[in-house]
Amino acid sequence: MIRRLLETLKADLIYVVVGALVTGLAAGQVAGESTRGLLQTAVVPVLFLMIYPMMINIDLDEIRNLRAHARPVALSLVVNFLFTPFVAVLLARAFFGGNVEYTVGLYFIALIPTSGMTAAWTGLANGDLESALVAMAVNLLAAVAILPVYLSVLIPGSVGFEPTALYRQLAQVVVVPMLAGNVTRRLLLRRYGWEGFRELKPTFGGLSSFGVMLIVFIAMTMRSRAILADPLTSASVVLPLVLFYVAVMAVGSGLGSVFLDDGQRVALVYATSMRNLSIAVAVVVAAETLPTGAVLPIALAYILQPPLGVLYMHYRRDIVDEGLSLREAAARLV
Repeated sequence: MIRRLLETLKADLIYVVVGALVTGLAAGQVAGESTRGLLQTAVVPVLFLMIYPMMINIDLDEIRNLRAHARPVALSLVVNFLFTPFVAVLLARAFFGGNVEYTVGLYFIALIPTSGMTAAWTGLANGDLESALVAMAVNLLAAVAILPVYLSVLIPGSVGFEPTALYRQLAQVVVVPMLAGNVTRRLLLRRYGWEGFRELKPTFGGLSSFGVMLIVFIAMTMRSRAILADPLTSASVVLPLVLFYVAVMAVGSGLGSVFLDDGQRVALVYATSMRNLSIAVAVVVAAETLPTGAVLPIALAYILQPPLGVLYMHYRRDIVDEGLSLREAAARLV
């Protein structure tokens, strides 16, 4: 019963996030200071619930295959840590003006690449799955080292951002769960084998999705009054997010068509366009020196990212692989 519920949460994550976002905004209108304090104390355990199961599903041993997939991984690093920050800065200046909270949220989306869906979408779109897995591991480790350096340059001094504090938060929120998840993964593989472990993977994803639901609810409850005080400004976050994803997918596809074979091109697109929103929201909520309002763009990205992944998958399978027309491919989507 519980396992089925967790698998449903993972399968319907987009609706779960929307529900948590709306419910949190409504609850925040009536929540008192004592409720907010209680929610604040729940942040750390909820973050661990969200990140630790996700890390069990990430195979860091894939880094050993780096040499065989050097070209797609190198291109993914270029896009993720040179192009996406540049696009994020341009969009933040064009759309957010002096809104530091939404700017920080967009920067976190841009600087933490590759989610578990990177491998899933790559496989569904008939891409090179091994290249995607290697890129996931390398980019995630690179993000942990690079994120504070970038943010120390990009975030305005008025925020009071401290890179050393963020390194501590990354250690607590990412590195410790990553190490614990890797040890757990090895123990489970030793005991149950690959087939048994594969049966458990949806449960871990469901636990992580449950944590995402809770953390989005907590963050929206705590920032509800500020967000709803200016709903038009809050709604304006959607357009720059769409432009960000379209730009990243276009560049990844363009570079892949020039430098990679067809399967690696698919892996590159998903290794650059699928952002690790779970880690992004976890770090923002946990860091005392970052504005919690930055969670709103990340929560909205949860809603936008899966449909864009689906659209590219159908483009690859229906138009490229099967040779359907745009009208025929659109009919399949409907």
